Amino acid sequence: MGFQIGLLNNNKNHFSPLIMVAAVGNSQKLGHFENTIPSKEILEQWKNGDAECFDVDSTVCLDEGINELAEFCGAGKAVAEWTARAMGVSVPFEEALAARLSLFNPSLAQVQNFLQQRPPRLSPGIEELIQKLKANHKHVYLISEGFRQMINHVASILGIPQENIFANQLLSGSSGQFLGFDENEHTSRSGGKAIAVEQIKKDHGYKALTMIGDGATDFEARRPGGADMFICYPGVQLREGIAAKVDWLVFNFQDLINSLG
Repeated sequence: MGFQIGLLNNNKNHFSPLIMVAAVGNSQKLGHFENTIPSKEILEQWKNGDAECFDVDSTVCLDEGINELAEFCGAGKAVAEWTARAMGVSVPFEEALAARLSLFNPSLAQVQNFLQQRPPRLSPGIEELIQKLKANHKHVYLISEGFRQMINHVASILGIPQENIFANQLLSGSSGQFLGFDENEHTSRSGGKAIAVEQIKKDHGYKALTMIGDGATDFEARRPGGADMFICYPGVQLREGIAAKVDWLVFNFQDLINSLG
């Protein structure tokens, strides 16, 4: 299931319009969001903030990493069926991650072959945006429930240091066999992204930190002691329940680039 976003104005000198069309399968649904135009306070906070944390899957990248890896390993259908069965059921993230990984047990060699044959696809405009942020002396982080083995490559392309990555770690044995994942990573459990963001802000003393993502686990980071602002990017996956209540809804990263001046 995918979304096609139709924008009414592609002028790079203006923010995206209030109206968008999302096509889901063969049906179309018209949505209206009031938060596609930032308030003066939100715009100033974005321009003057000192750190930005990005979700990776369906934000920085077009794909959902674990789904792509499972498909490559021949378990795409099994993982999709497990996810469908779990929909609507409250399953702790760490249990869900372990269950999905157990369906295909990715070896180190499989992960390496996957990265060679299916390198990550970056979202349009993300490279330019991160270059602009760094040029404005802002610190950029990647916060993901995906795997470091895959995200390290993304970070290398974008010029983001390894120490600015908070993600899960696949564990392998001496022969490269799958052993599990590091349960000590913040993002290996429910609420982990919010905890990671809180740690980043506390460790570095940032005055204004923004979280940018598309889902509920990203939005969780917007709380006292964590992200001061949440920007939702639904260019890959629109989740209306999240999109309607965020600080700023951005369908095109060019809007964020333009707003930095």
